[in-house]
Amino acid sequence: MRSLALLAALAATPALAQTDPSDWDAVAATAQGQTVYWNAWGGSTTTNDFIAWVGERVAEDYGVTLEHVKLTDTADAVTRVLSEKQAGTDTDGAIDLIWINGANFAAMKDADLLFGPYAEQLPNWQYVDVDGKTVQTDFTVPTDGYESPWAMAQVVFDYDSADMEPLGSMQDILAWSQANPGRFTYPQPPDFLGATFLKQVLVDLLDDASVLSEPATDDNYEQVTAPLWDYLDALTPTLWREGRAYPPTGTAMFPLIADGELDLSISFSPGAASAAIANNELPDTVRTFVLDKGTIGNASFVAIPYNSGSTEGAMVVANFLMSPEAQVRAQNPDVLGYGTVLDMEALSDEQRAAFDALDLGIATLSPAALGAVQAEPHPSWMTRIADDWAQRYGVAQ
Repeated sequence: MRSLALLAALAATPALAQTDPSDWDAVAATAQGQTVYWNAWGGSTTTNDFIAWVGERVAEDYGVTLEHVKLTDTADAVTRVLSEKQAGTDTDGAIDLIWINGANFAAMKDADLLFGPYAEQLPNWQYVDVDGKTVQTDFTVPTDGYESPWAMAQVVFDYDSADMEPLGSMQDILAWSQANPGRFTYPQPPDFLGATFLKQVLVDLLDDASVLSEPATDDNYEQVTAPLWDYLDALTPTLWREGRAYPPTGTAMFPLIADGELDLSISFSPGAASAAIANNELPDTVRTFVLDKGTIGNASFVAIPYNSGSTEGAMVVANFLMSPEAQVRAQNPDVLGYGTVLDMEALSDEQRAAFDALDLGIATLSPAALGAVQAEPHPSWMTRIADDWAQRYGVAQ
């Protein structure tokens, strides 16, 4: 988050298209031969392999070269764009595409540091489920066409069914952890999944979580978040290593389950456990559950910085990510197990059949079993909560 506070001070720079996004033939022709540097999380072998496959396909179909710049923190990419802006590098920047959402997107959008609008003019937007999925807002912030969706995520809890049963609320998880100390943990904030766990606790504890849809203020922050800190004060001593250490990322928790150190963890992909079982990274007794009130869900997006020198190539990649071909591959638990952003009713019979033929895996809940999707809080809540967590419970890595 270190770069976000600086963005508001920047003078706005319009991010104008070099080629009209609605003229797809011109976009594709100009994209030929371009190299797209996609800054995306690099902490998962399966995700990295999927991005490599995307690169192969856009090279075959469009002559676009895709380079995956592996990130541990999206804020690093934001910092790079910010530094280029301050240095006056308003063309041919180092980053052409960012896997982004939440506070990073909101800050870059507010500072006019994003190219577009483009997303809703891409050919494959016709397949996107704009009515049933949160693909036009990002943590309550309207996307306005400045980012395009490519995956759906929802919080699930991964558990070893050989050792425990599903739990229905955060209070149930606290009681279970108190009775089974050391068998549960979550990633250390500001890791995205770790921060999401904190938000999930708060959403589940509040009688009315609608207050979180508006920006946090000095007047309401302390009162609204008080239940979260009371909960964590009780939970922390019962965690793995008594809360004195935390896994750095979500992917670091699956080996702890596989090694018998944990019985319970958290994921932001309903298919992650099935994918890990398919890859022999988890025992086949692992299953997933959601809370009775539902769990937080959102979309993963890509956005194009205002100073990209390969905007057409970046649009080609963004469009391919929304294609039925890419979406069905991403949903396959042998590949990623991500939720699709597409509307099945908008697909052809052949395209829909490819989704219907997928075996989503033994640990993946059906869409009906996933239940209600809780809205993401406004980005300002995550920023303040993550900072406060670091002061209260943070440990050196």
